Amino acid sequence: MDFPLNREALDAICLTLKLAASATVILLILATPLAWWLSQTQSKWRVPIGALVTLPLVLPPSVLGFYLLVAMGPHGPLGQITQALGWGVLSFTFTGLLMGSVIFSLPFSVQPMQNAFESLGARPMEVAFTLRARPVDAFFSVALPLARPGLVTAAIMSFSHTVGEFGLVLMIGGNIPGKTRVVSTQIYGHVEAMEYAQAHWLAGGMLIFSFAALLVLSMTGRRVGRVLP
Repeated sequence: MDFPLNREALDAICLTLKLAASATVILLILATPLAWWLSQTQSKWRVPIGALVTLPLVLPPSVLGFYLLVAMGPHGPLGQITQALGWGVLSFTFTGLLMGSVIFSLPFSVQPMQNAFESLGARPMEVAFTLRARPVDAFFSVALPLARPGLVTAAIMSFSHTVGEFGLVLMIGGNIPGKTRVVSTQIYGHVEAMEYAQAHWLAGGMLIFSFAALLVLSMTGRRVGRVLP
């Protein structure tokens, strides 16, 4: 069997890694303050906002992709804004794909960090405040370092989940070579064309990657368990 990782497959792999890395960075920036707020606030908005953040876990990807596609389209609210700014529509572009990936993977970033922040309790921050630390300083010097295991878990889960996306990617990005075609849609294309050998190579790589991600998460959890009291 010939080695099937041709230029199209390599392009799909590179685009997948670019999408996953970009989404992970954006997710960590957005999810960290959101997770902190959800873990600390007593606001009446905590429950509905928490449910909204968690919604992609139970919502079918095709449903979320459909509404994002409508919103990004020429007649959608987001599409009208981007067209007015001279950016065109975001559907079937890498930027639109990135936006959808961030929304779809948001709970995989927020929940591990929220759990990590909640497990700290109030004592570390109280001690920091007694030492006259400002809230921002206490967060970055005390809370965030102590919640590092949650941050690592959020990064791994966000990256892995973005790599494995299919339904949402196909809905809002299509399967455009070199532009929106990622590994999952490349596999779909191979299966449609009955090119099972090529599909096996890419699917096998995804299987190995997923197992490695879970292995790293497990090893990280055990290491944290040995370090924490």
